[in-house]
Amino acid sequence: MKQLILIRHCQAEGQHMDSPLTQHGVNQAHRLALFLEDNDCKVNRIISSPFMRAIETIKPYAAAQHIPIEQDVRLEERVLSNEPIDDWLDILELSFQDLDFSLSGGESSNDALKRGLSVIDECLQDQTNDCVAIVTHGNLLSIILAHYLKDFGFEDWKTLTTPDVYALEFKDETCQVRHIW
Repeated sequence: MKQLILIRHCQAEGQHMDSPLTQHGVNQAHRLALFLEDNDCKVNRIISSPFMRAIETIKPYAAAQHIPIEQDVRLEERVLSNEPIDDWLDILELSFQDLDFSLSGGESSNDALKRGLSVIDECLQDQTNDCVAIVTHGNLLSIILAHYLKDFGFEDWKTLTTPDVYALEFKDETCQVRHIW
């Protein structure tokens, strides 16, 4: 059985790629590390978005377990548009309903899903690591979860926390999803 632990980053100071975690977020990252250790998550590989908040989220666990953090741009947050959007929440909801919808300079849900699933597919092909932690952002996490949980949508995205953790367990061509944090 292959297990993937999908992690949404801890509380951050902003949305910019260089936004660090808040002090509360740093505390959350340390609690997350303890949670992963206490729940016997036998993570042997870590892949993270290169955004600072994602790396800082998994850094305490990675340091304690002596696991390097691999950065992968395919785990970056989805960009809705390259210009400011006043009604971004309405646009985001629309993107959950129409997976091919995108604004100028933005990425559709299907485009984001494609890059997210390419990371997951590579992890599934990796014969040397049975449990991989994947650290990403709320929107991309939701799009990936919606791929495996057909009833997961915009309202579920609104309930995600920072951090949030899901386990995907793959066995015999089936995937079981568990919300573990």
